[in-house]
Amino acid sequence: MHKGRRDRMITARGVKDKAAAFGILERGGQVRVFAVPSRRKKALQGHIAEHVEEGTSIYTDALMSYMGLNKKFQHEVIDHARQYVKGQVHTNGLENFWSLLKRSLKGTYISIEPFHMFRYLDEQAWRYNNRATKEQFIGDGDRFRTALSQIVGKRLTFKEVTGKVGERAA
Repeated sequence: MHKGRRDRMITARGVKDKAAAFGILERGGQVRVFAVPSRRKKALQGHIAEHVEEGTSIYTDALMSYMGLNKKFQHEVIDHARQYVKGQVHTNGLENFWSLLKRSLKGTYISIEPFHMFRYLDEQAWRYNNRATKEQFIGDGDRFRTALSQIVGKRLTFKEVTGKVGERAA
């Protein structure tokens, strides 16, 4: 690859001006995802403390924001620069979720506004948490009935969708 193109690719893949998402996956369980203001320690560890019971085993990548988790959790780190799996220590399940999310965003929606990101994250988490397993078949009809049962009595207005709640016509 030409140096100029390589430099542009590296810049495009950086985190500058990108919305941040954070996820927690219980092995054999459900995923929870959040739009976060940054990848800093305070933002990420706050969600971990809120959603993970103390003493639980946590496996993370080598992001510095996870340093200090070993005070309340059984924390082990997998450094992707060296390896992807070390016995039971890996983040492959959550990496799978991120892959599905990215394919959904790029293939279905093409582009999203950062202020709507939490909605796309919630949708993909719902799809992931309600997928078929070896033990239980879940078809499109089953997912549709589940979705309908969860929207009864809820209302989403156009103003909420467009972020114009509280605005008045001039």
